[in-house]
This record gives sequence, C-alpha cells and structure tokens, in this order.
Amino acid sequence: MRLLIILFPLFFLSSETTSYSFREKQMNFTRVREAYTAKEKIVDKALAAHSISHNNLRIYLRAFKTEKKIELWAKNSFDSIFVLIKEFSICDLSGSIGPKRRYRDLQVPEGFYHIAKQNPYSKYYLSMQINYPNASDSIRGVHGHLGNEIFIHGSCLSSGCIPITDDKIKELFVYCIEAYNSGQEEIGLTIFPAQLNDAKYAGLISRYSKDKDKISLWADLKKSYDLFDQTRVQPTVKFLPDGTHKVN
Repeated sequence: MRLLIILFPLFFLSSETTSYSFREKQMNFTRVREAYTAKEKIVDKALAAHSISHNNLRIYLRAFKTEKKIELWAKNSFDSIFVLIKEFSICDLSGSIGPKRRYRDLQVPEGFYHIAKQNPYSKYYLSMQINYPNASDSIRGVHGHLGNEIFIHGSCLSSGCIPITDDKIKELFVYCIEAYNSGQEEIGLTIFPAQLNDAKYAGLISRYSKDKDKISLWADLKKSYDLFDQTRVQPTVKFLPDGTHKVN
C-alpha cells in the first residue's frame, strides 16, 4: 500500500510533465495529417536531394507578385547559405504592385515579414498568417485603418492574401512545421513587387517615378534582393523610425 501511495503521485507528475513536439501537436488536426499523408515523402525527397536534415531545417520564403510565385529556400542550421528547394505558383492576386496601406484596399502587402502563426482549420483549408502590418506599415499606412488577417492559404481566391491552392498549401505547410519542429523560431518572408533584377527595377522606378512611397520601399527591397542573390544569406532588416529599413 505504501508503494502504491508513492507511485500514484509520481504517475500524475509524469503525465503532467509530458512534452510534445511542435509536429506532434500539429498532427492532432485532421488537415495536417492529410497534408503529411499527401506530401511528407515529397518533402523528404526534396530535402535529401540537398543533404538537408529535418532535425536542422531552416527555411526562408520570397514571394514575387508580378511573377506570381513563392520561392522556398532551405538550409541546415549549421550551413552558411540557402539553396532553392521549390517554387510554388500563386494562383490569384488581388490589387496591383505596391504596398498595402489600408484596410480593404485589396492590396497584397510588400516588404519584410515573417510567418506569425499556422492555422490548421482555416476556411481556406490550411493557412499561414503573415505579420502584417509590420513596423513600416504601421508608420506609412492609414493609422487606425491598416487591417490585418493576411495569409498564405489554400483555395484560389484573393482579397489581399496569397492563395496557392489546397494541394500546394499542404506541402508548404509541412515544410514550415518541420522547420519549427527543428527549432526555427521565425520563418522570414519577403514580398517583392517583382523579381528585382536591374532591368525590372529600372522599369518600375521609371514608371512610378512620382510615387515616393513605392520608390522608397522598392529601394530597400532591391538591396535585399541583390544581397541575397549574391550571397544566398538571408539579409537582416532593421525597421527605422521613418518607415524605411536598414538592410545588411
């Protein structure tokens, strides 16, 4: 009896302190399990092709509005540079090029963001919220009317979000879960008006020469674009008081 009395509280202590990985918690949701069933082998194969381990996975996302695509870059936590793993087509985009500055303007944001949370029960199948408005948006947008709730999601309907279809969101969702599960704290996402090679950038600057807001943002995005293309290292970004950025 004395042994039972000792073991009884130890059983509950053990039960209360059981910890689950990020992946295990996500697998409680039906759509996440469906995503793994459909895409886990594809993700495994893509990472293995670049000698990237699930246990050390780090990812970085770049989205291009004109080209309607998201680039998925990945590396091991101990590697210096990212490699391109996959491109996901964006199936629909509302608005036009240029940043989002107010609620209901139907604009897809542009700038430096990260994935704020994953939603395994979205009305668009699966979704990942972007941290819009960021510090720059809060300074340059319409105060009190910035809006929020901007996602990368399934389906093919956009009112400021980035839809990539149910099939593709399954795969991207798995990549993000695996990155968080391996210890990545923040998944960066940079959203560009277009692929900012010198020719396209010059064309945008010429076309929108009188729009100081766009030109200023695009100059910072151009720095980020060039640095990453040269080094394959994710640039660090500091938000400045005037809404511009220091990009290193």
